[in-house]
Amino acid sequence: MESNIILVVILGISIVGKATSVAISVAALLILKLLGLDKYIFPYLNDKGMFWGLVLLTAAILIPIAQGNVKAIDIKNNLVSFVGITALVLSFLTTYLSGVGLRYLTVQGHSDVMPSLILGSVAAAAFLGGVPVGPLITSGILALLVKMVKKS
Repeated sequence: MESNIILVVILGISIVGKATSVAISVAALLILKLLGLDKYIFPYLNDKGMFWGLVLLTAAILIPIAQGNVKAIDIKNNLVSFVGITALVLSFLTTYLSGVGLRYLTVQGHSDVMPSLILGSVAAAAFLGGVPVGPLITSGILALLVKMVKKS
């Protein structure tokens, strides 16, 4: 019962904070619990959910390439530019940090920090126009760095 209350609070905060992806996720979990399907679906989501979520996210990010909107010459030119090199370095760093974070939350057993992470994501979505999605963090950091470099 306590878990339902926590999820409802997170749902409310995510709705108020306009973090739609978080709200949909929480609502789906609550519905699964209410239908009694949690004992069947939660173990699979717990085990494979992150993987399949990343697969879908990666596929969505690769759509411009799949549609032919990004050509090989564009990639080549980008890879040798300041923005491209910075993107590679930041992607390397954030991917490494994501792995460290995932191990911290799962292997090291600090899943209790998840509500704070969700709240931070929701607050950033509500007040800063952010999007609570992992790989997009890299492009956000990149955009800020590029903006700083262009100002100087």
